[in-house]
Amino acid sequence: MKVTVERAALLRSLGHVHRVVERRNTIPILSNILIRAEESSVRLKATDLDLEVTERFAADVEQAGATTIPAYMLYDIIRKLPDGAQVSLEMTGDTNTMVIRSGRSRFTLQTLPDSDFPDLAAGDIGHQFSLPSAELRRLIEKTQFAISTEETRYYLNGIYLHTIDVLGHTMLRAVATDGHRLARVETDAPEGSSGMPGVIVPRKAVSEILKLVESGSDNVTIELSSTKIRLTFGEVVLTSKLIDGTFPDYQRVIPMANDKLLTVDKAEFTSAVDRVSTISSERSRAVKMTLDDHKLTLSVVNPDSGSATEEIEVDYDQGALEIGFNARYLLDICAELDSDTAFLKLADSGSPTLVQDREGASALYVLMPMRV
Repeated sequence: MKVTVERAALLRSLGHVHRVVERRNTIPILSNILIRAEESSVRLKATDLDLEVTERFAADVEQAGATTIPAYMLYDIIRKLPDGAQVSLEMTGDTNTMVIRSGRSRFTLQTLPDSDFPDLAAGDIGHQFSLPSAELRRLIEKTQFAISTEETRYYLNGIYLHTIDVLGHTMLRAVATDGHRLARVETDAPEGSSGMPGVIVPRKAVSEILKLVESGSDNVTIELSSTKIRLTFGEVVLTSKLIDGTFPDYQRVIPMANDKLLTVDKAEFTSAVDRVSTISSERSRAVKMTLDDHKLTLSVVNPDSGSATEEIEVDYDQGALEIGFNARYLLDICAELDSDTAFLKLADSGSPTLVQDREGASALYVLMPMRV
């Protein structure tokens, strides 16, 4: 194999692909990245056996071929070369080394045969549809924070993606929950998505999809089977296994009868919560909200360090109420609201609270209360 490529093109592609590789591997080939030169292009591939990313880019291919070399080593070498450099990748004969040349720099890296590199075949793809990259980014950004990190409840370690009928309209909905808070965001279901199986996209895949969406094309092609998902962003293709589990019936925890309506200025509210929570303990992060006519009092009591209170004016006139929340969770939800106000629907001190930009918004959040 002998290939010459621009540093910028190789670095950009490595940036998309190498992140999949785990830094610590018991299987040596999984520390490597597959490089395949064919005709006038080079294709890179990386995998951790659950997630696979490939990308193709233009190159001057003098001799076709394929091999695998250490992913992070290659990325660091290319990253440290000067801007505008030309990079030559060459293997000769039956040697198990690759020579990388650029200007006066020369590196020799150990390789492993490409025939040993695993392939994460997507299998039978039953559903295919396209989604504007901005919509996919919105679905992920506004739900990702609520993904559970608790490995024992593995079925919550991702975003649940499914279609649902809402008042006669088919919607594509993304849901994530960790048992303390729930995020639900929906958009009009694209053509081809109707009837798709409900799938749980794993946390690592979600993180990589978000990075690719930010630098990808205008539209993303999504292909689904019951066990795999494949997304195509221009020349980049991400394939991931899905979480094999049943997502809980999240509809049951979304309150429908909360009748105490609170509207607050989002910036003023989040600043006040942030200030009083300075006193809270790292373990509980509890903040108490005391509501009365047009007044909200935020308070924190920490036996080890002291107390804090702050009052703000709010739009509320439905009787006195005290309720406690985890301040961090409250701030996380408010950070995802697009409008200048936060709209909260409350019931009592022991029931979940609904948070939205406004009544009927496409993004909806549920927060469980804390005892304070």
